[in-house]
Amino acid sequence: MNKKKLIRMVSIYSVIYTAITLLSSVLYLCNGVYEDPSGNWHELDRAIILLIGIAAFELCTNLPVKPLALRYLIAYIPSQLLAFAYVWFSGLREPLAKTAYRDIWINFTSLFVLLCIINTVIYVFKKKRGQKGEKK
Repeated sequence: MNKKKLIRMVSIYSVIYTAITLLSSVLYLCNGVYEDPSGNWHELDRAIILLIGIAAFELCTNLPVKPLALRYLIAYIPSQLLAFAYVWFSGLREPLAKTAYRDIWINFTSLFVLLCIINTVIYVFKKKRGQKGEKK
């Protein structure tokens, strides 16, 4: 992996982690909760789950599979299973919320779908721009 790609991955990771953490804090404050009830473990869990998602997304953007939808699916399934496994292992540390698996599925899937949509738009834009360049 080249340095430029690594810097891009770290930047994406940092921006998303910061945005998710700020959103979570604002939601807690709006609900009258002034301290994170889950503490530092919650922050570390969020960081690890996001790392799994970013790694899966990088994997799917580099797979040599032609249909984009199949490429996304190939990367999504094992990464979602890994996220579920992480939730299960974190249950050994402390009791899980009743909705833990549903929550991780919703959060992980929504972020993964958002990243796939952005990647698809960029892919289509580059492809169209490449075709315009060939016509000239």
